Amino acid sequence: MTDSAALHSTSPPPSLARSRRALFAGSVGNFVEWYEFGVYGYFATVIAANFFTPEGGSDVEALVKTYASFALAFFFRPIGAVLFGRIGDRIGRRPTLILVIGLMTLATTLIGLLPTYATAGAAAPWLLTLLRVLQGLSAGGEFAGAVSLMTEFAPPGRRGLYGSWQSFTVALGLLGGAGAAALLATLLSDAALNDWGWRVPFLLTLPLGLVALWLRLRLEETPSFRRADAEPAPAPPPRRKELAGAIVLGAGRIMGWAAAGYTFLVVLPSYLQSTLGATFREALIATVLANLGFAASIIPAGLLSDRIGRRAVMLTGAVLVVLLALPLLNLLQDTGASTAAKGGAVLVAGAVVGLIAGPGPAMLAEMFPTKVRCTGLGVAYALANAVFSGCAGLVITELIKRTGNADIPAYYAAGACAVSVFALLTLRGDDHRGPLR
Repeated sequence: MTDSAALHSTSPPPSLARSRRALFAGSVGNFVEWYEFGVYGYFATVIAANFFTPEGGSDVEALVKTYASFALAFFFRPIGAVLFGRIGDRIGRRPTLILVIGLMTLATTLIGLLPTYATAGAAAPWLLTLLRVLQGLSAGGEFAGAVSLMTEFAPPGRRGLYGSWQSFTVALGLLGGAGAAALLATLLSDAALNDWGWRVPFLLTLPLGLVALWLRLRLEETPSFRRADAEPAPAPPPRRKELAGAIVLGAGRIMGWAAAGYTFLVVLPSYLQSTLGATFREALIATVLANLGFAASIIPAGLLSDRIGRRAVMLTGAVLVVLLALPLLNLLQDTGASTAAKGGAVLVAGAVVGLIAGPGPAMLAEMFPTKVRCTGLGVAYALANAVFSGCAGLVITELIKRTGNADIPAYYAAGACAVSVFALLTLRGDDHRGPLR
């Protein structure tokens, strides 16, 4: 892959106002994307009852089917990453971000209008699954477009900080989804929540998505893409084998982030309810605390990675997950532990994942040259999330069902992070200092 540092040294960086405008437009759209994914995870037990529980079916079986639909959307992310990544690399980041926010807003709003199993019979879960597929396609393009936008508009020496806003708005989106779910669970009776209340968070996506679309329509194209597009003799693209190797390595570096993030931040509510007997409200409070810890550590981790490097910060987070996952989960399982201790456990779990998620977007952007950046980083992220995030709920729920071992979530998160440690060791300590290729 050919370095284009000379181009960067002769071209002025984007103005701070343009950089911040791009950061805001990317962040708002990313918030909408992850708000929806959070809502689906938090309402998994309610969705299971409405769409996957025909007469005579068990609650656990319905929950497994709900997570299977959740996982299917993730497996369409790599397809979306390739489709929208090629659009982003050939036509521009701006049109990609406009397309994906429109598709996600439409699909999510329609979920809020779907008939349930009681009304539409076997067609209901199929319609839900179809809309999840559309969401998976759009989410595959969102990460690539948003990270490319943020890092390519970032001022010199601030890629880690700007890229961390992608992860930060993931946390805000998950918190928004958890907050909406918690508010509805507080205001509505269980019957009303299961009957119609679950639809409200999905329908709220429509006004949020329209605001994000308006902001993205006002965006400029990134300086890096414009420069690469205007090159009189552009460098040849990387060979497919070289690009594929970088994608696999990138996926390995973030697989621990994917697995631990979804285990602690999204799967936790259903685990606490189905395995530990917590109420829906208690599970949501725990999830809000985990996401608060996640959100609190992301921006500092991205900023720190601009100073000491992505490698040191991300390795610290991955090693801490390996060491702490089981003790923290055992604390949640301890009926004699205080509420404050359990709250602290989920807060720490979220914060540790934030150490990986903060520098992660910038690290991926730095692995690929401009003309294949959207495709490369998008597919790497989508593959890691398809396997280790999308399957988290399905694998954890099914393994607990088969083995009766309540420690499965800790083993899942720690095992994935252990593999990521080896992939992260291949990072150079000074990768953050040079210009984007």
